[in-house]
Amino acid sequence: MDQTARITIPATGQIVEIPTGLFINNEFVSSVDSQERIQVVNPATEDIICSVVAGSEKDIDAAVAAARAAFSTTWGKNVTGFERSRLLNKLADLIERDSQVLAEIESLNNGKPVRIARDFDIGDSIQCLRYYAGWADKIVGQTIEVNNKTKIAFTRHEPIGVCGQIIPWNYPINMWAWKVAPALACGCTIVMKPSELTPLTALVLSKLIAEAGFPPGVVNTIPSLGPVGGAALSRHMDVDKVAFTGSTTTGRKIMEAAAKSNLKKACHTREVSLELGGKSPHIIFESADLDQAANWACLGILYNTGQDCTAGSRLYVQDTIYDKFLHLLVEKAKQLVIGDGFDEKSGGGPVVSKAQYDKVWSYIESGKSQGAELVLGGKKRPGKGYFVDPTIFTNVTRDMRIVQDEIFGPVLSVGRFKTEQEAIALANDTSYGLGAGLHSADASQCMRVSSALEAGTVWVNQYNILGNNVPFGGKKQSGIGRELGSYALEEYTEVKAVHWNFGEQAEWPL
Repeated sequence: MDQTARITIPATGQIVEIPTGLFINNEFVSSVDSQERIQVVNPATEDIICSVVAGSEKDIDAAVAAARAAFSTTWGKNVTGFERSRLLNKLADLIERDSQVLAEIESLNNGKPVRIARDFDIGDSIQCLRYYAGWADKIVGQTIEVNNKTKIAFTRHEPIGVCGQIIPWNYPINMWAWKVAPALACGCTIVMKPSELTPLTALVLSKLIAEAGFPPGVVNTIPSLGPVGGAALSRHMDVDKVAFTGSTTTGRKIMEAAAKSNLKKACHTREVSLELGGKSPHIIFESADLDQAANWACLGILYNTGQDCTAGSRLYVQDTIYDKFLHLLVEKAKQLVIGDGFDEKSGGGPVVSKAQYDKVWSYIESGKSQGAELVLGGKKRPGKGYFVDPTIFTNVTRDMRIVQDEIFGPVLSVGRFKTEQEAIALANDTSYGLGAGLHSADASQCMRVSSALEAGTVWVNQYNILGNNVPFGGKKQSGIGRELGSYALEEYTEVKAVHWNFGEQAEWPL
């Protein structure tokens, strides 16, 4: 069966070939035992783009076997850091070459604007690959003094082995790069499960893996339903680590499955790394530059149509500036164009699926029914597409679902506070701890509040901006472990201690 779909890019009429099979050992193949297909939908039109092979548990087995064979022969400890670096840089070059078509496919499948996919998501992914290419030949251990006359000890930071990587649908290319780059830099091999909602760019990137010259089996891609492929990876006895980005509920299931199988870096170690959900607070103090704070607040909740794990969905504004700031915020939010991703005027696209659309609207209706005041949005558009316009609620209370739950859409709750202590208490009143932000012109206040906020990332006078050289991860129910920066290398290596005796004679019997 042909493992390629030919789709037409609406804006240009260009025909693009997209692989639709399972990527194992650098080839696209059919399922071992399943005829099931995943229907891939364009969220802007609700039309089916194409279908891809839905991998089964036996397909996961085949991909893990390929990854294990590569780790034992052509990758892992069998290749130098210089070679890993060269291949990662080559992959980055190929993605840069194909950035326009990748952005168009991403927009078709995910809905986000082409220019944002190209200039932000893909641009950042290229940088991520190059950043970790620079680390590949710099993974070092320690030499430890034991007894200079008789003994020495040293450590080696060795690749963990076969990694199952499960990525979400909100940033398909970006999350692929965040997972793949440090794992390959360290010498691990990969079985990647992209979201069943957005598998297309992961399959196209797999073609580039082969073109770049990575040995067969180093990266394998299995589109699959989460309860099938994700579950199989999590409990697989020959997978050494699982890295997951997604909901807290699914993260708990992965931790449980990993612990029950072969104790993949579970609990107190790192063989499971989870980047999970958030309900991030964003605080505006009276000394802030209000115009800039309003821009950052809009970016915090409306970027990627609110489908962001760090979305600043709980905004707290000091009472002395509340009315002025709210007016400014609403006017700026109105300026965002939510539309088709191929329209250059669009700053945001539809939400990713009918299920996500229904979920977001259920929260909007909940906000209305629980007594929050709607000051922007809250009306459904006619016609096709899963479009949700910017929506802002005021007069919120902590018991409301829109304040407690992660919505993953362009829905903002705005509250007010009097004192710094009250702002901190409101911000920390959540089971999540992924991100938080504050705006103030008082440097001492910035230090005090950033220290008090219970979040893995705190932004001061900005929001939602990350760097590939800066670690990212959560506290509380927002995850385990860190991505990005040098800290991500710890997630894909294990430390081996070697004790070398060159002078002590053992005496026996005791």
